Amino acid sequence: MPEAETKGTTTVPAPQPAGPAAGNAPGPVPAGTSVAGPAGANTVTSAGDETSTSATGSATAPGPEGGGEAASARTGYGPVFAVPEFRAVLVAHAFSLLGLVVSEIALSVLVYGLTGSPLLSALTFALGFLPYLIGGTLLAGVADRFPARRVLVVCDLVCAGCVAVMALPGTPVAVLLAMRAALALVAPVFQGTRTATLAEVLGDGELFVLGRSLLRILSQSALLAGFGAGGLLLTVVSPRHALLVTVCTFLLSAALLRFGTRRRPARADRGQALVRDSLRGARRVLADRRTLVLLLLFWVPPMFTVAPEALAAPYAEGLGAGTAGLGLLMCALPVGTIAGELFAGSRLRPATRNRLTLPLVCVTLLPYAAYALRPGLGWSLVLLVLAGAGSAYTLGLDQWFVRAVPDELLGRAMTLNAAGLMTVQGVGMALSGAVAEFAGVRATIVGAGVVGTAACVTLATAARRAERGPTRAGAADRGDGNE
Repeated sequence: MPEAETKGTTTVPAPQPAGPAAGNAPGPVPAGTSVAGPAGANTVTSAGDETSTSATGSATAPGPEGGGEAASARTGYGPVFAVPEFRAVLVAHAFSLLGLVVSEIALSVLVYGLTGSPLLSALTFALGFLPYLIGGTLLAGVADRFPARRVLVVCDLVCAGCVAVMALPGTPVAVLLAMRAALALVAPVFQGTRTATLAEVLGDGELFVLGRSLLRILSQSALLAGFGAGGLLLTVVSPRHALLVTVCTFLLSAALLRFGTRRRPARADRGQALVRDSLRGARRVLADRRTLVLLLLFWVPPMFTVAPEALAAPYAEGLGAGTAGLGLLMCALPVGTIAGELFAGSRLRPATRNRLTLPLVCVTLLPYAAYALRPGLGWSLVLLVLAGAGSAYTLGLDQWFVRAVPDELLGRAMTLNAAGLMTVQGVGMALSGAVAEFAGVRATIVGAGVVGTAACVTLATAARRAERGPTRAGAADRGDGNE
């Protein structure tokens, strides 16, 4: 049943998005309602059409202190699917994910077959983490300096080209690894640009939150189904032929983005060299205390969340669960994440989600502390599902973050966020393995729960105290940018 909405002034305050006072901010608009924004009717159209009448959701949902009737309206995911451009972005995302997952499996098998080295085979996965930080800092300016559609299409074409090189017969192992690193270098730019584009397609209100949620749900679903599908594909075709399938998926994604979304102008000029501009933008983003706290809220919980996944193999062995138990342990966290996002996005009102954001941050890692009770396989799965469901706090963070960042820095901020998120997960996995060498697997997971919860509570307290920033420029105009 939908959760009841508490009215009045008894709610717990959370960090408010930059913008009008909560009492004056318009709430999310139910599907079918005509919306006129500050710059006129904010509409979303299919490619090339500038006069369509789809609602964008650019009317903003206030924070938890804003309890107006419009703010508490429940929309669910239906209105998001009604936006043609978002449908194109979502399907393109599915093709990109499919290509990435298949390429990771195929490349790992190919490198192992060529070298017989487990180290080099594992390195193909590690190279998916390491270049993120470089691309997310040195190339972040690309997301704002060029039209978003062009950036997205070029990134997909670059990825298709890199995988095509991998698929060539006789490609040396060093080149294979270099192409894998290039894919990871481009990925944060693509992800940051896509997220910033979502804010233009859907507005920075309720539809943006639900659109981001759907992309994350799709990503988690790809983790569950993609590796199995990739493994099945490799029983039918060779690794190099599987890589050719990946080339096709990237090309399909590029075509969908090119012909399914509108061309919008760049958010910033190109006055400086790219690297200098990217670093300057990163400094500006990190210099704002409120934005920095929000970034840390995105980054810190996942750094601890990955501990059970990183240690799933030795933990399953300790339980005597075998490979079947290992597979269940690897699936439990994504299942919880999907369930939590779906429930929060479809059953909770925007104001309720806002109020629950910081409490969920504070408790999402607590289930790991229960590993001290030495649960069996069944209870371990329950704890992982609960921890995954707690990640629904990201729906509230998404809206606070997109409203806190100045418009001309939005693409760079989203790129930096994507790069940081992937980097801290890699660091978290490495730290979990290192600590488990000395403290043991179970103690490491318990420590991740206790230390992670303490860090999350500290950040949540800092977020509540963060001073509300000024309204970022261009927020009112998002959703109707034509070029």
